[in-house]
Amino acid sequence: MKNTKLSLALAGILACSSASFADDREDIAQLKKEIAELKETTQSLIDETSDLKTGFNYTTVDTDKSHSGLGAAASKVYYSKSPLSIGGYGEMYYSTTNSDDDTEDSSETQVKRLITYLGYKFSDNIILNTEIEYEGGGVTASGGGDEVVVEFMYIDFLMNKNYNFRVGNMLMPVGLTNQRHEPTLFTTVQRPQTAYYLIPTTWNESGAMIYGEITEGLEYKLAGVSALQPDDTAGAKWLRKGRGSSFEVKNPGFAGVARLDYTGINGLLVGASVYNDSKITMWDAHMNYENSGARLYGTYTQTKRSDTTAAQVKEMSGGYINASFDLLTLTSYNKKLPVFIQYERVNPQEKLADGTTNSAINTTTVGINFFPHEQVVLKMDYAMADNDFANTGTNADTFSISMGFIF
Repeated sequence: MKNTKLSLALAGILACSSASFADDREDIAQLKKEIAELKETTQSLIDETSDLKTGFNYTTVDTDKSHSGLGAAASKVYYSKSPLSIGGYGEMYYSTTNSDDDTEDSSETQVKRLITYLGYKFSDNIILNTEIEYEGGGVTASGGGDEVVVEFMYIDFLMNKNYNFRVGNMLMPVGLTNQRHEPTLFTTVQRPQTAYYLIPTTWNESGAMIYGEITEGLEYKLAGVSALQPDDTAGAKWLRKGRGSSFEVKNPGFAGVARLDYTGINGLLVGASVYNDSKITMWDAHMNYENSGARLYGTYTQTKRSDTTAAQVKEMSGGYINASFDLLTLTSYNKKLPVFIQYERVNPQEKLADGTTNSAINTTTVGINFFPHEQVVLKMDYAMADNDFANTGTNADTFSISMGFIF
């Protein structure tokens, strides 16, 4: 009987000990969990304290966001968690061209552009936004290369969704590409020739602008800026060479710019803009539609010039249409692989003051893009151009590959 009682007592003690040990293990596990959480919280507080000291908390690009028609990277400062915002984009390419008569045969590789966006929020309503461009690899010590230039530098005074005020050197709100020229936003390796000769991207002038919504889905921009100064010695680039840019501009004229965009249908942007100064009137119509992996976008523009003499250009026109489809929407793969075709017709010297007319250049481009990440694109295309601005009838085909990114 005594042995039985002793056995029962020992069993009870062991059971209590086991339960106690189990409770201790649970308590230890809970303590470890709480310690890990405290470490994580402490690190977060350290990071936040560092951000407060430096004024910087890096914000990644949200490719779905755009402010006042700008590209995602250029819009970063408006959505930044920190007063200071840093973003940018870059692109480089290789191309080889073969022409019918071998006169235009060439090949080249180039770091085409490296861009830095620097933005700063003085407050939630007063925002500085800038773009600094290194083009063609920058400038060498001997002065060679292309350029380092301020593409825009302005301050926004944000009032409400209907009315905002911008002052400084800014991108002209004309066409599709001038405001949205980041390489992830167009399918071709090179920007459309429309955006080179006719709406001379990147085109920035100094002045002031008001912008906002008239009603839900209808946006406007009105600006008074420095005027274009055409260079009649530059041939087909006569308008491109007339951009005011951010360099010193002597005796700048005055120009007005207006733009309307409708975005009331999901995936659709359709709009028009007009530029007018004492000698030049330019207008464009543009659209972009995206739905279920399909995309259609394009621009048509026309420019007329008064007060011309002799062989000066009086009229020019042109545009392009681009259709693409993302093949990977047919699979479960979460990347993008759009194939595209683009037709473009440009004539920067369509009609001269003396009545002379010139032929346009017509280019059909086919290609493919691959997005391993929404901020990175690899491109390949084949452009087939017939005729040229000199009316020689030369046909030239160009094969190009490139990589581009935004951050």
